[in-house]
Amino acid sequence: MRTSTRITAIALLFFNALSAMYGGGSLIYDPSGDFLQMPIELLEHTPFRSYLIPGMILFAVNGVFNLWVGIIGLRRNRQFPRLTMLCGAVLIIWLTIQIIMIRDFFVYAHVPYYLVGLLLALVGFKLSLQNRSS
Repeated sequence: MRTSTRITAIALLFFNALSAMYGGGSLIYDPSGDFLQMPIELLEHTPFRSYLIPGMILFAVNGVFNLWVGIIGLRRNRQFPRLTMLCGAVLIIWLTIQIIMIRDFFVYAHVPYYLVGLLLALVGFKLSLQNRSS
């Protein structure tokens, strides 16, 4: 059971990492948002005038960080469960702040990633409990 939970966590981390690195990298490449068909008007109520800074944060925090945690999961690092929970919490916080700032909710974009964040937190918690009992 522990192995399947760890593999699930690693798969979720890599999925989130790759999608965040693609999205963040695309926003860095084209800060106007045109490449991803994201209207600049979404930033109207935010402190940002382009997608450059949000793209950099997305790439680093939800991309590189999740990739790193996934890699240490492959190496069976003892901090993996806690860091997996942290990745889930960071994703949920990122989405919540994004929704508040842009003042909009996109069901097909936000709901799946909220679920990924929740699943990361849950599998990280489960792995943490399994580590305590062994």
